[in-house]
Amino acid sequence: MHVYLYSRHVSLTIVQKSNLSIQQPDSKKALVLAGGAISGGAFKVGGLLALNRFLKNFSVNDFDMYVGISAGAFLAAPLSTGVAPWELVQAIRGNAGRVSKFSYMDFYYLNWREFLSRPAKLARNSAMLGPAIAIALSQLVPRRHRQLRELAAEFLRSPGLESASALTEPLFEEMGRSRLFKPGGYLPSGVFDNRRIERYVRMNLEKNGFPNDFRKLKLQTGKSLYIVATNVNTAQRVVFGHDENHSATISEAVQASTAIPGFFRPARVGPEGLQQDYMDAAVRKTANISSAVRHGAQLIICYNPFRPFINYHYRPGSSGELSLADMGMGVVLNQAFRTMLHSRLRIGIEKLRMNDKFKGDCILIEPAETDARFFAMNPLAFWKRPEAAAHGYQSTKTSLVKNFETVKPILTAHGITCDLEGMEGEFAAIRKAKSASAKLDVMQAGKSTEPGLRLVSGGQ
Repeated sequence: MHVYLYSRHVSLTIVQKSNLSIQQPDSKKALVLAGGAISGGAFKVGGLLALNRFLKNFSVNDFDMYVGISAGAFLAAPLSTGVAPWELVQAIRGNAGRVSKFSYMDFYYLNWREFLSRPAKLARNSAMLGPAIAIALSQLVPRRHRQLRELAAEFLRSPGLESASALTEPLFEEMGRSRLFKPGGYLPSGVFDNRRIERYVRMNLEKNGFPNDFRKLKLQTGKSLYIVATNVNTAQRVVFGHDENHSATISEAVQASTAIPGFFRPARVGPEGLQQDYMDAAVRKTANISSAVRHGAQLIICYNPFRPFINYHYRPGSSGELSLADMGMGVVLNQAFRTMLHSRLRIGIEKLRMNDKFKGDCILIEPAETDARFFAMNPLAFWKRPEAAAHGYQSTKTSLVKNFETVKPILTAHGITCDLEGMEGEFAAIRKAKSASAKLDVMQAGKSTEPGLRLVSGGQ
């Protein structure tokens, strides 16, 4: 029995703890999808299409369990109902099919209610400020007149910031008793509102005849779907699923999991009167492999699109490649964001390796750490989806080809055969996207007959 971590540079990490000489075709299999915002989600769609073509007698719709975080939750929900990766590519392109087009307004839906209501609240409260101060003083002075006289005398003897603060503090305390003067509440809680994402998931479940309920979905499909979010008020991870928290519908759970802080307002979901506020699951977890382990998964395939970029070409004092720090705040924040997410994932992988109770195998797929092209894609750029999907296909295909001899025996032990020749034949169909208007074309359905991704110009 072997335990090892494998290969950073070609974007594959493997924890292999099972005895590969023992065949276990009926092992419980889980697909874990990390976050990635909009371009990372599209990157995963392309990568899942490549993985689907790589698996000969198995598909990404055949897993027993799906765990989704943020953008991964958005994909895990349809995958668990049998929607194939090529159909998700069709949705990226905008073609009609089992999955409807995901539009700009589904993602960039302005949080207009709070943009209107909160400034109006500020204006209303500002108009009431004078009378409220007068009421506060009329209530404060009779109760604390001696203290106020002493503080006023101290201020007159020694005027300054400290004595002025001491004099005004009782007034602010009294004013703080009124809801009018509660701090905060005047700024919107997010620029956009992701309720359109909830509606999109709900409508597509209904369109394809699947229940918007974790327990009913389990009964109908036999698949376990787990969606993770972060509770805003407790800062704790919440796992939604048929045998976990099922207080929200599937579409509401996806809304909760995808509520990127600041970008989207927190998602308030749950039964009427018992609703909770949630934000993006990635605030707390990067992939949540532990949920798959806890529910008995023996083969875990995890896909994480975000990892930090390693700038090997930069040399201090040289006149060649720039440091990332020289490329502006956006690049530095991008690197910091990816580093935090990836470091947590690496800790999780190491915990899995050290977990004596886990006797299965885990394959983690990521972009290469030198993938400058994907690193440069804005995670929130809706228009980058076709390019990201094509790049995700190419990245995953390259990784699986390079690591074929390592991956094959692991998958074989779990009853899965691989089709490397089919991938080689289709790789020529992948072309680098030249513009934001490039589109992805999937010509026909069917696992064995889809010709792959074909990039065509925006005018075709």
